[in-house]
Parts: sequence; structure tokens; C-alpha cells
Amino acid sequence: MPIVEKRRAVLILMLILCSVLVALPNILTVRASETIYIRADGTVEGTDKIQRDGNVYTFTDNIVNQSIVVEKDNIVVDGAGYTLEGDGTIESIWLENRCNVTIKNMQITHFGAGIKIMGTCKNNTIIGNNITDNGHETYGNGIWVSFGASNNTISGNNITNNYVGIFVYMGGGNLISENYITSNWGAGVWIAGGSNRIMRNDIINNGVGVSVDIGENIIYHNNFVNNTVQAAVNEASSAVNIWDDGYPSGGNYWNNYNGTDNDGDGIGDTPYILNENNQDNHPLMEPTIIPEFPSWTPLLVMLFSFTVIAVIYRRTLHKPNHRRRMK
Repeated sequence: MPIVEKRRAVLILMLILCSVLVALPNILTVRASETIYIRADGTVEGTDKIQRDGNVYTFTDNIVNQSIVVEKDNIVVDGAGYTLEGDGTIESIWLENRCNVTIKNMQITHFGAGIKIMGTCKNNTIIGNNITDNGHETYGNGIWVSFGASNNTISGNNITNNYVGIFVYMGGGNLISENYITSNWGAGVWIAGGSNRIMRNDIINNGVGVSVDIGENIIYHNNFVNNTVQAAVNEASSAVNIWDDGYPSGGNYWNNYNGTDNDGDGIGDTPYILNENNQDNHPLMEPTIIPEFPSWTPLLVMLFSFTVIAVIYRRTLHKPNHRRRMK
């Protein structure tokens, strides 16, 4: 059996197992002593290591062998660089039917499954986290987006050494961007339904870089480097995905692309073909430069603009005074 089909069979088994677990909530329910709750009224139960300041909840220490269940919308959970560590079986953070929740700046490691975004979750943001070593024993994922979750953003994370880095099941309109997705055993990103955007990620040394079962996704400006299978599309699904942003913007960088660039425009002269319905028509000849800390960019632009405006204003203010003194 070809390696792509072997890996796909394992991934399909994972989907079946995940579906069974979701259908049987009691299996996934953790003991009360292991669970931290951010309640709908804003209170925190189960730990003294999360400090509340309005709608911002900040870690004050590492948290070990506890899950976090978020029951409140419109909040920020800031790890402040601390670690949320499991025992290899429990789940880390649950967002079910939540909106406008930001999870940022934490180390999430050694859980059966990492962050779960489920149900009618919308407009949540997972940014600036290290999500590593999750799912090896239970076929879990670093980040799991499923069952209708839409318009969520996963950006600027280091997602490494999980079973599957990011798993999207029947979720649409989600953005996966500017992440470092590497050394995940099953797949870096696995899409099983919905239309999502996968843009400007480093996808390196995974079993399968991106695996698409069903759905019509937009996938471009990523760097596919040394994945056992760079990308795979389920032949039975007839999924048609967009793998480039046209010319001259280009598509993805594939380090095993063997085409030429005779006109020197930085784009390959021939497509990178996945199957008859999926091909990158404008493969990039060089990797896309992805900023390490993309969240700082808007702030720097704003500060620079403010400085320029302040200088111009001061100069304008001083000119009339100088003329009056001359008179």
C-alpha cells in the first residue's frame, strides 16, 4: 500500500475515534478535581494560579494536570509565558459554543488533546502559544476545531511534535496563518470538511504537511519543507482547493519542486500537481518569509506613524512663532 494511503488510513481511524469520543461525552469528562472553570459570571474555580483583571485572566504560575473549561465570552486568557501541562490523557482547554475568546502566550504540553474549539464557537483567537507533545497516546491533536466552529483565527503559534498539529472537522471560515507547524507525526494540518484559509505557515517535517479529505480550502504562501508527504487530497472526495493566489502573487513553496524559472520572476514555469483537481499553478521558487512575531507589526506601524505625525505637527506649530519674532 502506498505511503499516502497508509497514512490516510491512520488519519481516518483517528477521525472515527474522535467522533466516538465526542458522541460519548462521559469518556471525555475529567474529574472535578482536575478541572479549572472560568464561569459565565467571570469567577474562576479550581485554582489560585489565574488572576482576573476585568476580562483578562492571567496565569501567575505553571498549572499541572488540570484542564481549563471556558464558559464566558469576550475574554482573554493570557498564559504570561507559563506552562499548562497534562498527564498525557486529559484535555487542556475547552471552548464550546464560545465567542471572542483569546488564548495566548502559554506553553501547552503533554495532553491527550490540546485546545478544543467546538460547536458554535466564533471569532476566537489562538495566538503566540507553544503547543507541543500532545496526542501521542490518544490520537489527539494540538488544536481541534470541529462541529461548526467558524471564523476562528490560529496565528503565530509553534505547533510541534503532536499527533496532528491542527485538525479542522466540519468547520468553515477559519484562518490558519503564520504558524510554525513541524514534526507532527500524523499531519501538520488535517482538514475534514468546511472551507478554510491556510496561509503563510512554515509546514516542515510532518508525516503529511496538509491533508484534505473534504471541503474547498484556500492554501497558499506556505512553505512545505521535507514533509514525508507534502500535501494529500482524498481522491474519493473530489475536493477542489485553491493552492495559489494567481500571478504574480504566487502559490506555495515546495522544497521538492523540480520545475524551472526561466524568466526569473520567482515563480515556477510549470504547476506543482497534487491531482487532477488540485494543483499549485504558480509555485514559489524561494520560501515565504514569515515574521516570528507578527502581532507586533501593527503596533510598530502605529508608533512610527504617530512619531511622524508628531514631528510634522511640532514643525508646523513652530513656524508661525518664528515669523512673529522676525517682525
